[in-house]
Amino acid sequence: MKLKINAKELRAMGFPESPIIPVAMEVVHKHYKHSTMEDVTILLQNVLESPADYLEHEFLCKIAERLVEKVAFETASVSLNKEGIPFNTFGSEHIEQGAFHQMYQAAKLPISVAGALMPDAHHGYGLPIGGVLATEGAVIPYGVGVDIGCRMCLSIFDIAPTDLTKRAGFFERELQANTLFGSGAQFKQAHDHEIMEHPLFDELDLLKSLQGRAWRQLGSSGSGNHFVEFGVVSISEKDEVLGMEAGEYVGLLSHSGSRALGANIANHYTKVAKQKRRMPQEVNHLAWLNLNESEGMEYWLAMNLAGDYASACHHIIHEKIAKQLGRKPMKRVENHHNFAWKEMLNGKEVIVHRKGATPAGKNVLGIIPGSMTANGYIVKGKGEESSIFSASHGAGRKMSRTQASSSITHNALRDELNKHQVTLFGGGLDEAPFAYKDIDAVMRSQNSLVETVGSFTPKIVKMAGPDTPVWRKKKGGEVLDL
Repeated sequence: MKLKINAKELRAMGFPESPIIPVAMEVVHKHYKHSTMEDVTILLQNVLESPADYLEHEFLCKIAERLVEKVAFETASVSLNKEGIPFNTFGSEHIEQGAFHQMYQAAKLPISVAGALMPDAHHGYGLPIGGVLATEGAVIPYGVGVDIGCRMCLSIFDIAPTDLTKRAGFFERELQANTLFGSGAQFKQAHDHEIMEHPLFDELDLLKSLQGRAWRQLGSSGSGNHFVEFGVVSISEKDEVLGMEAGEYVGLLSHSGSRALGANIANHYTKVAKQKRRMPQEVNHLAWLNLNESEGMEYWLAMNLAGDYASACHHIIHEKIAKQLGRKPMKRVENHHNFAWKEMLNGKEVIVHRKGATPAGKNVLGIIPGSMTANGYIVKGKGEESSIFSASHGAGRKMSRTQASSSITHNALRDELNKHQVTLFGGGLDEAPFAYKDIDAVMRSQNSLVETVGSFTPKIVKMAGPDTPVWRKKKGGEVLDL
C-alpha cells in the first residue's frame, strides 16, 4: 500500500501552512510512497529542525528551501520610507482625503519609484481607486485589485441611432437575452473559447481548481457598476487613430472584469504576499511579490491570464449581440483599467499598477464612461509621463454605496432617467447618477492627459438586478413609470 500523508499530520509535526505543507505532501507522495510512516516522520522532523542541512538533498531540498525562506522572511519585516516618493495629482479638487492618505502610504513603500492620482480617485483597498503606482521588480496583487483586467469594450455599428427608439423593443430583448449579470451568475451551458484551453489551467493548481467555474461564467458580467448598454456614438470629426468618419452611430458598450477567476487569484496571492512580507498594519494590503520569486511569477502569469479571460468575456457578449443585429462592428475599442504592466519610465523598466486608471500612452485609445445617464468618452492618450501615461477610468464615485442607497430615492432616479430618456434594466440606488462625480469636470481636469475623439450617450442600460425596467418611454410619448 502506498504511503499517504495529509496536511493535518504535517501540522502536528510542526510544519507551517502553505506553501510549505503542499510541497512536503508532494515530495512524500512522489518519492517516499513506499516508505513507512515512521521512517518518513523521522525524516521530515530532521528537515524541519535543520533545513539548511538538506538544501543539497536530491528530493528534500524542495521542502528545505521553503523552510529556509520562511525563517528569513519571519526575521525581516518591511520598513516604510519616512519620506514617500513624490506623486502627481490631477483634479485634486475632486478627490477625497481618504484617497490621498492611501496614496501617501503607497508612496512610502521601499519598492515605489513613481506615482500619480487621477481626478476620479476615491478610497479603495490597498491602492486607492484611480491610483497609479510604478514599482521596481515587484507586483502588488491589491495594487491591481480583485477584479483583475476589469475593462471597457465598445463596438461601433453602422446603424442609425434613431433605430434605438424606433426598434427599442428589439434592442432591449437582445440586450436581455445575450447578457447575464450577478456576482455568482453562471451559464447552464458553457461557451466555447480558446482562452479556456490555456496551458496554465493545467500547470497551476490554483487555476486548475477554478477552471470549471470560470468556464461557466465565461461571457457573463458581475454586479456593482458593471453594465452592458446600447447608446449613441458621436464623432464630430475624423481622427486618424480612431479611423472613423464623422457622424452618429449605434454603439454597444460593456464594463466588467474577470469574475470569480480574478477575485480568487487576487485573494490567494495577496495572502501569499502577506505571509512573505511582514507589513505595517496601515499598508497591510500593499504586500508585494518580487518577480524573481516563484510566487511572484505565478501571480504575474495568472494575472495576465485573468486579463485575457476578461477580454474574452466581453468579446463573447459583443459577438452574440452583433450576430443578432446582423452586423459586424465597424470599429472596436477596448482597454483594461485594473492591471499591472511592464513599461519603461525614465529609461528604466518598471511595473505600473493602474488600479482604476486608463492607459494613456501616446495615441493609445480608451473609453472613459460617465454614468447610466451621463456621456462617456472615447479618448486617445497624449503620452504624458507625469501621469505615468494614465488617465481616469470613469467619473469616479462621490458617494459611497451606503450613502447613495440611504440618500437617493427611487423617484429621483426615475426622474433622472426620464430627463435623459434612458431605459434601465436592473441597477440600484447605489449606482444612481447622483452617486458619481461630474464626468465633464473630470475630463477638464485631464486635458493634458487625453484627447477626446468621440462620445457615447447611454440609451438602453442593463446592470445586475431585476429584468423589469426602472423607466422606459413608450411610443407616442406616453411615459411608463414602473
